[in-house]
Amino acid sequence: MPIDPAKVKVVRGVSLRRDPAREPVFTIVHCHKDMADYDDMSVVSRRQRLHKHMHNEMQNLEIVAQSLTDFPDAPWDLRLEMARQCWDESRHATIFYRRLREIGGRKGEFPVLNYEWGVCGMMDSVVGRLVLQNRTFEGGEMDILRDLVDMWGDAGDGSTSAIMDAILADEIQHVRYANRWVKRLADGNPRILLEVVKAVRFLDGVTNAIAPEEGEVNAVGVPLTGWERDRVLTNVDDRRLAEFTEEELAELLRQEGLGAVVPDRIDRRAASVADRR
Repeated sequence: MPIDPAKVKVVRGVSLRRDPAREPVFTIVHCHKDMADYDDMSVVSRRQRLHKHMHNEMQNLEIVAQSLTDFPDAPWDLRLEMARQCWDESRHATIFYRRLREIGGRKGEFPVLNYEWGVCGMMDSVVGRLVLQNRTFEGGEMDILRDLVDMWGDAGDGSTSAIMDAILADEIQHVRYANRWVKRLADGNPRILLEVVKAVRFLDGVTNAIAPEEGEVNAVGVPLTGWERDRVLTNVDDRRLAEFTEEELAELLRQEGLGAVVPDRIDRRAASVADRR
């Protein structure tokens, strides 16, 4: 199903899904440079972090709900999984909003960016949505959440640390059901793999187009380049629970420059797959 041109916006030369409706209290921005992301755990940074988590969960709910609307002919069991995810995401947004208010924050206090909505919404197949929202974005969220459990705990906020840990458990299931369904659909129709490639290539194009320029800073003066020094490492254990293959895990570790420490059993399987190609 092609995307209606009226529902598309252009950001730095790439087409993204037009922003979903928001209450007037929110300030919507379109680039990372306009976000107020802090790089510490100060009082204002904690509010900003929870505000961003709250809004990301709102986006996740909207993405999967839109997919239910856009793909009414998807298999019933898949639609049921997506409906369950809607419930999870709405609960996550509510939990983060409650915690935000408990520490003195309010919705709309910081700018919001509908990046994941904009990217996923351009996919015209349910497989493309699963690949980007669940396997890619929520897969990355699993890596981040594992670090955040410790980060909030080390900052003396056990309540928020526990929230991160609980939400991580739900994210594992969101990624796992997507992995299962992409494989199941591809087994029944190998052409489905073309949708996977299409989704990955689209995301690569968007990422390259909106990548921050050298020396660029965000709305509160935090540099947007040099992030490689602080990037989050792959959460191998939870990605296994989400049913990423050993070959996929090996590739993620090698991309992080950790090829030398990839376990032999992963490396051998990855090499075997490469030989078959």
